[in-house]
Amino acid sequence: MKITEWIHELGGQLINTPLLHWIGVACGVVQVLLAKANKVLLYPFGIASILITLYVLYEAGLYAELLLNVYYLVMSIYGWAYWLKRKDDKPVNATYSEKRDWLITILIVGAGFPLLYYALVYFTDSSVPAWDAWVSATAWAGMWLLAKRKIENWILLNISNAFAIPLLAYKGLHLYALLTLFLFVVAIFGYMEWRRIIARQDDLGKHV
Repeated sequence: MKITEWIHELGGQLINTPLLHWIGVACGVVQVLLAKANKVLLYPFGIASILITLYVLYEAGLYAELLLNVYYLVMSIYGWAYWLKRKDDKPVNATYSEKRDWLITILIVGAGFPLLYYALVYFTDSSVPAWDAWVSATAWAGMWLLAKRKIENWILLNISNAFAIPLLAYKGLHLYALLTLFLFVVAIFGYMEWRRIIARQDDLGKHV
């Protein structure tokens, strides 16, 4: 297929994409931009996007991705509460992961991937169990790091995004594939922005 034919076909598919998909993707875009800026308002937009995405993924038969988004929902609620500045508490700063954080991250991926793969093979009609399981396991780890305001969340989320883009396109969810491509690019800038935020925090700490 020529590139012009592919673009024409993609345009037609996007035009026929349901309005609900567009709303979910729009909320996802707002969420990641707020995450890049290290703003707590990322969570309400994220929760709205997740609720819509759950329905979309169920229709597409991407069950591990669906479970991932249930996890996203729980972690978003937890992260929202964790990020909020309470009256007598200091706000949670962005930081680099320590050894314990990396051990938990490796555990989430190492245990999550085989468990999800097994569940997809034996309890669903998934046609892409390994692919689906890997995308979800790495994203689980990234979301946990995001909730803890650890800068490495961008790395894990982009590992997941790199595999999710072709998976979503394969399943015909082209709008969500484009959203994930956008998230991949934003995550790169998000990582650099969080580095600057952490550096500023360190500078302020030295002068206190």
